[in-house]
Amino acid sequence: MVIAADPLPRATARPPRAPMVRHLGPHWYATVMGTAIVATAGAALPHDLPGLGTARVAVWALSLALLTAVLAARALHWAHHRDQARAHLLDPATAPFYGCLSMALTAVGGGAVTVGRDWIGLRAALVLDSVLFTAGAVTGLAAAVAVPYLMSVREGIRWDDVTPVWLLPVVAPMVSAALGPLLVPHLPPGGPRKALLFACVAMFGVSLVATLLMLPLVFARLLTGGPLPLARTPALFLVLGPLGQSTTAVGNFADVAPGAVPSPYSEGFGVLAVLYGVPVMGFALLWLVLATAHVLRARRLGMGFAMTWWAFTFPVGTCVTGAQALARHTGLAVYDGLAVGLYVVLVAAWGVVAAHTARGLLSGELLAAPRPAPAAPPRATGRTTSDAVR
Repeated sequence: MVIAADPLPRATARPPRAPMVRHLGPHWYATVMGTAIVATAGAALPHDLPGLGTARVAVWALSLALLTAVLAARALHWAHHRDQARAHLLDPATAPFYGCLSMALTAVGGGAVTVGRDWIGLRAALVLDSVLFTAGAVTGLAAAVAVPYLMSVREGIRWDDVTPVWLLPVVAPMVSAALGPLLVPHLPPGGPRKALLFACVAMFGVSLVATLLMLPLVFARLLTGGPLPLARTPALFLVLGPLGQSTTAVGNFADVAPGAVPSPYSEGFGVLAVLYGVPVMGFALLWLVLATAHVLRARRLGMGFAMTWWAFTFPVGTCVTGAQALARHTGLAVYDGLAVGLYVVLVAAWGVVAAHTARGLLSGELLAAPRPAPAAPPRATGRTTSDAVR
């Protein structure tokens, strides 16, 4: 008796589900942050041009849609590709991006009160901001502890692995600290307002001290380890984030303190906004020039588009809001001019990066498996050709 073979072979393994999101990492939350800051930073400008208000609302609505889409895609990622998700948590180059989840939530929530209220109404904006701020603050504090812990117990991390990306989880509480004061005037007077304001000040302190511990590592790595690999060079702009956001935070503390805490503490917040903000913004401008020089060098050496280009958006936007906070509390027009100039840079950068990202999504390149980063270009040592031969 002859048994006929099956004409069609049976599948021996289950086909992968949701394959498009397998390599969609937490860095995609940067698209939400970078879009939301275009709207909120525009609301902080000293002059309102015709049509700018409508454009801000449209950009904020886009950031809300992006947040919904990325949250859904990341949920699929965790549901169907847990091996990859766990690998991301153990990767020192990827794990810090989990801080971006918190910042995306709080950035969109803050935009609801400053911009989105013109579209959805104040009541709905406050509800949305309350939910997103609470979720963002909790996840930000969790990331600020969990990510450094996972990195500290992992073996094999080298000095060359240090990049400004390591700042992301510890900066997340600073974003919550800067945007939380937007809710303070809408709380009942007395204890609730004071409690939220002091909670924001506490998150400011958590992030500030952690950033002060991390920044020397980043600067020392840059000076002693040579320039970053070409694709990672834009990450140098991430240093602007804690600088601009902390300046924004102390300015926002001073704005709401008179209605939340008694004198002399309310006046003290106004003094802090100036004495802290002015020197920090000065260092932010110095770092902006340094980071720009590195990016121009990398571009000349062939740096192509990568998702790290989103570092050109949110950190610069925090400097816009920080400059405008200084303009309010110092009365100096030069900070108004600085805010406008940086906002022009922000919008131009966002337009370029968003266009490249859309093109990469349509082609599928940005959702493909990552390719190894090219090696960093050799740094100048002052040696001659004959010295190298020896």
